[in-house]
Amino acid sequence: MSFATILIAEAAQHAELPMPAIMYGVIALIVFLFLGVATFSYRDVANRHGGRVAARERTGSSQGTGH
Repeated sequence: MSFATILIAEAAQHAELPMPAIMYGVIALIVFLFLGVATFSYRDVANRHGGRVAARERTGSSQGTGH
């Protein structure tokens, strides 16, 4: 046996995962679902403040627009 074959055989014996491989996918799915829900919660935020913008337009005030 060559030296490289022995090293590969030794490395294969010590490469055990701390949990089943499918669990990595489950954890990733949970993280992405959480991030998707967090992103979805910000939908339509600009329209929640529509009354304030309309009031500024009626009065002609440009102060406090923020952007």
